[in-house]
Amino acid sequence: MEPNPSKFPLLSYVLTRINSNLPLLGRVSSSVSSSPEVDVEQHHGYTQEDYRDHQLFEEMPHLRNPDVLAAMKTAVADVAQTRSILRTLGERPDHETVDSARQTCAEIDARLAKQLEEIVLASRPEGVDRFEWRNQLAEKERQCRSDAEKEKSVYKAVAQLEEMHDAYEKLLKDAEERLIKIYRSSEGVLNTEGDRSVEEEVNEEVVGILQEAMGKGIERVDLSGRQLTILPEAFGRLRALVVLNLANNQLEDLPDSIAGLENLEEFRVSSNALLSLPDSIGLLINLKILDVSGNKLSALPDSISRCRSLVELDASYNKLTYLPTNIGYELVNLQKLSVHLNKLRSLPTSMCEMRSLRYLDAHFNELHVLPHAIGKLTNLETLNLSSNFSDLKELPDTIGDLINLKELDLSNNQIHALPVTFGRLDNLVKLNLAENPLVIPPEDIVKNGAEAVKVYMAKIWLNILVEEERRSMLEANQESSETGWLTRSTSWLNSFVTGVSGTVSEYLGAGGKSFKDPYLDQQL
Repeated sequence: MEPNPSKFPLLSYVLTRINSNLPLLGRVSSSVSSSPEVDVEQHHGYTQEDYRDHQLFEEMPHLRNPDVLAAMKTAVADVAQTRSILRTLGERPDHETVDSARQTCAEIDARLAKQLEEIVLASRPEGVDRFEWRNQLAEKERQCRSDAEKEKSVYKAVAQLEEMHDAYEKLLKDAEERLIKIYRSSEGVLNTEGDRSVEEEVNEEVVGILQEAMGKGIERVDLSGRQLTILPEAFGRLRALVVLNLANNQLEDLPDSIAGLENLEEFRVSSNALLSLPDSIGLLINLKILDVSGNKLSALPDSISRCRSLVELDASYNKLTYLPTNIGYELVNLQKLSVHLNKLRSLPTSMCEMRSLRYLDAHFNELHVLPHAIGKLTNLETLNLSSNFSDLKELPDTIGDLINLKELDLSNNQIHALPVTFGRLDNLVKLNLAENPLVIPPEDIVKNGAEAVKVYMAKIWLNILVEEERRSMLEANQESSETGWLTRSTSWLNSFVTGVSGTVSEYLGAGGKSFKDPYLDQQL
């Protein structure tokens, strides 16, 4: 999924149809054009593929030109070949695993260097021939190197797989961009003289703002929507600047000189064409709000972790495949993190150290799993994990430790069962579980809302605790303590369901007997 819609939304279909020489274009253009609104579910002498060919023809009319088609076909072959190789490589390792593998390799190398140093400095024992001693040292060195290489082999394989994925994805990107450029050149869409005049006007305006800001020590500069393609290095000298808005421009990069904006607290550069952020952004130690959404970022620099004053970070609508491994260890003041509509496959373990985090939106990604320690985010109030589709299949038990969670969206995933600890989310008031193949809790419970789900899961949790305690008592032969434990458990459940679904007696039954539910008994 592409966070930023392409100018050519049918690019993927272009690849398929050009490979098959677009045999239907001529026929479809005449048969479909007379009927602008077509129901592709019905049969009118053409198929759904015919209709999509018609869409393609409408979007990209220059495909009629055989020369354009021939030129694009060559580029398509490169795209198809690169995609095939990527599929052959298999699943790409997550960023944290790669970082860990590289660090382990470095540690093994450091240990090897120390061992080799000890070998070189070792004294020759008396009575041992010098030549024989050298042979012994050479053998020890060979053995140490062999052991180190054997130990590193697995970790090196992980790093090499990541490098291969990275290299081929860059080739794929280049090939796809070449395909688009070929078509654009046939359109003649570039009006260089017009572009030049607009750019000159913008540059004059920027220069004027710069001169005024330097003379008066202006704290706020708004250059949003000005068609900027370049941000002058001189911006780094506006040391009094507190707010800088560069949203809705055409910037592809930012100058390293932004590190000079030592008082900057709010930096908005959304809806541009940024491919990366400069490492110098980590020097903005007073930055509180950073909005880089709606760009083409495939990664955030590791240095962003040094922006320790950050309270809000919005990196949504990009192409992020990972977040910096150590981002959570230093951004301890972050309260709002938006990373939706990216290509994240996992969240770094360090994120669980963001104890100030109140809002986390990671919907529309490719998340496979959540960090096990996510329960440490005890101040989290809103969590959106929806639309990770076939990738997200389960939640860690520690999600029950999010004691302040109020809103949780898990819709459009592949979750079959909620963790048994789910009933401990006392403050949860808004819950979306739509479009999941849920078995626990069943659909008739889910449709009754968050409170019904919490009570249901709490009863499961209590039944498990009762069974564990029963087994423990049998093993330890301590029947006398059973009554006291059950009293505590019943008290907890009673306080939980009060004001929600009646008293605990409704769930445990008359006389304090254990709760019996045929469905739960079957599951347990």
